[in-house]
Amino acid sequence: MDQFGSAGNLSSWAGMCPGNNESAGKRKSGRARKGNGTVRRILCEAANSARKTKSQFKGQYQSLVIRRGHKRTIVAVGHKLLRVIFSMLKKNQPYYDPGIDYEALVVKRNAPRWLQALAKFGYLPQAVTN
Repeated sequence: MDQFGSAGNLSSWAGMCPGNNESAGKRKSGRARKGNGTVRRILCEAANSARKTKSQFKGQYQSLVIRRGHKRTIVAVGHKLLRVIFSMLKKNQPYYDPGIDYEALVVKRNAPRWLQALAKFGYLPQAVTN
C-alpha cells in the first residue's frame, strides 16, 4: 500500500474517485476517471452487495440513493469501501464496523429546520418550534 501513498491516490488509480469539473462557478460534467476497469467493476459489485448488509455501507447507500440515484450511489459506496480496504491493509487490522446510522445523523441535523418550515406554513403551532 506504500506505492499509493494515500487512499485518495488509490481511489484515483482504481477510477473510483468522484470527478470534478467546475469553471466560473458553473458545475460541468463530473465523470469519474476510467482507471483500472477490473478493480472498479469488482468494487461496484461489492458495493451492491454491501448495501444489503447491516453495516455502515447500507446506511450510506440509503442516505445517498434518494438524492443521487442508484448507479452514482453504488460508485460512492464503492469509493468508501476502497478507502476502508486501504486503511485495513495499511494498518494491518481487521475490519470493524462503526455502526454509523446516517439516517439518524441527517434527521438530527435537519430536524430544527424541518420544524421551522412546518410552523411557517401553518402545519404546527409556534410553541412547538420555540
